[in-house]
Amino acid sequence: MPLIRFPHFKSLLLALVLGCGADSAGPVDPPDEEGAPADLPARTVFPADNAWNRDISADPVDPNSTNLIASCGATRSLHPDFGTTYDGAPWGIPYITVRGDQARVPVSFYYADESDPGPYPIPPGAPVEGGAASSGDRHVIVVDVDNWMLYELFDARPVNGGTSWTAGSGAIFDLSSNGLRPDGWTSADAAGLPIFPGLARYDEVAAGAIPHALRFTCPVTRRAYVPPARHWASNQTDPNLPPMGMRVRLKASVDISTFPPDAQVILAALKKYGMILADNGGGFFVSGAPDPRWNDEAIDSLKRIKGADFEVVRP
Repeated sequence: MPLIRFPHFKSLLLALVLGCGADSAGPVDPPDEEGAPADLPARTVFPADNAWNRDISADPVDPNSTNLIASCGATRSLHPDFGTTYDGAPWGIPYITVRGDQARVPVSFYYADESDPGPYPIPPGAPVEGGAASSGDRHVIVVDVDNWMLYELFDARPVNGGTSWTAGSGAIFDLSSNGLRPDGWTSADAAGLPIFPGLARYDEVAAGAIPHALRFTCPVTRRAYVPPARHWASNQTDPNLPPMGMRVRLKASVDISTFPPDAQVILAALKKYGMILADNGGGFFVSGAPDPRWNDEAIDSLKRIKGADFEVVRP
């Protein structure tokens, strides 16, 4: 039976079977410019035909779309869960880049039977989501830019200054492959998905386009998952509740022309690539990486979009 895990989310009261909590933002990478995350190579995250990179703008609408959207919150605002800072800390899910020769450290897992054993190339001072004292998800995300590999941890905690780590779960992804987790396995995310490919990143927005789907959450999910997800995180069986991996897109009829330019880039991506349900959390909370260059006012304008402005597409 797949492991049922309910991570925590910021500013969220989540009453589910196994618990509730709040997700908070973590510090960004060591700066390469004024605290901005280090640049990534000009390379596609996963192959061009990967599910994350697929244009879904013409895909058919799921017949149960209205009910599924309502269960996530038709009247809720789209909530950008990223920006510059929040409560004095960088706001979003951080990541760090390393070279291929980065020293690897051992990681011990609470859920070792569904985790990739490593070791993991986690550098000293790697950012932990929410910071050193966080009680939230505590994700650690490392991108090896030479070998084009992704390493992700959930509930990560350094031991002896980071010479080793403990974590709830961990996953390793080959960013040049379409390989999925084993069927029924979790990852550092409840849906068994990678986190990094679903983050809104400032460098993409500044370049004028986000060429992939984004990651989002719903308050209550179903005991089911659809590709590319590999894991559920619920005991609920109501067919009107969304399964992990459910994909939504912003309706073509939604006028985005009055939004600030940065917001328009994000909304255009939501029309073309949509969002993939990755975890239990706030209704229509969309994830991104923290960056001091975000314009928080522009990003906040995304809240003008409501859940009813989305539709579910067939998997």
